[in-house]
Amino acid sequence: MSLIPSLDPAAVLWSAAEAERSGRPLLVMLHGYGADENDLFGLAPFLPPAFVVAALRAPLAPPWPAPGHSWYPIEEMETRDAVHVTDAASRLVEWLDASGASVDVGFLGFSQGASVAIQAMRLEPRRFSFAVNLSGYATPGDLPGDAELAVLKPPVFWGRGTHDDVIPDFLVEHTTLWLPEHSDLSGRVYQGLTHSVSDQELDDVRASSRSSSSAWSRRARTIPRASENFLSLHARSSAIVTVDLVPSVRKSVEADRRDRAVIAPLRPSSTVPAPIPR
Repeated sequence: MSLIPSLDPAAVLWSAAEAERSGRPLLVMLHGYGADENDLFGLAPFLPPAFVVAALRAPLAPPWPAPGHSWYPIEEMETRDAVHVTDAASRLVEWLDASGASVDVGFLGFSQGASVAIQAMRLEPRRFSFAVNLSGYATPGDLPGDAELAVLKPPVFWGRGTHDDVIPDFLVEHTTLWLPEHSDLSGRVYQGLTHSVSDQELDDVRASSRSSSSAWSRRARTIPRASENFLSLHARSSAIVTVDLVPSVRKSVEADRRDRAVIAPLRPSSTVPAPIPR
C-alpha cells in the first residue's frame, strides 16, 4: 500500500477561472520540501498568458518541526529505491486525470517537485510536453516508459547551483548522465547558488518561456510533441547565453567538493521578481 495519499483538489491555486481554461496549455507547478502551493505561484504573472498555471500542494506533512508539505519522505534521497517518488508521480497523474487537464501539460518544479515531475514523464512519456527542473534530480532505476521517453526526448531545462549541498552527489551524477539520454536537455549551473532559486535562474526561465510562447500557441494538437522545445536555451535566443550543461554539472560536482564556484559565467540579470521563498 502506498505511503503517498491522493492530492487534495481543494489545495490548488489556479491562474485562471475554470471557464477560462479550456483549450489552453497547462503548466503544473510543484513546490519543494517544506513549502506549499503558494511557493512557486508568485511566478505565474511573469509567464506567458497563454498558460493556465496550477500550483499544487504536496500530500504529506514533514516530520515535526518542519513546516509545509512534502511529496515523499526526505530520506528517499539517500537511497536508490525510488518507490515513493514513483508513488508521488502516480498521485500527480491521478490528479491530472480527475481535473480534466489540457492535452498540453508541462511542469515547473523545485527540488522534490522537480523530481516528481521527471518521474511523471517517465510513467507517461507521451502525455507531458516539457519540464523545468530547478534543483531536482532523476531517480536511479528503470521504469517501463524510459525507452519511449528516450525516443521522444521532451524538452527539459535543468538549473542547479554550484553550492547545492542538499542533493546527494550520486544523484547529481546520475542525473547528469540520465537526462541527456531521455530529454532534449538544456540548462545552466549557477555560480555560488545553494539549494535555492536565484534571480538569474528566474530570468532564464522567464526569458525562454517568453521566446517560445508564440510557438506553443501555434502548435498542432498532435503527439509526439518532442520537437517543440519549450525551454531549450538555444544560441539563437538573444535573451540567454547558453552553456553545455553536462560538462558544467560534472564540474559543479567537483567544485562542490573543492568548495569552489567558478562555473558557467552569467550575463547581468535584467529586472526580475523577488526570489521565491522556499
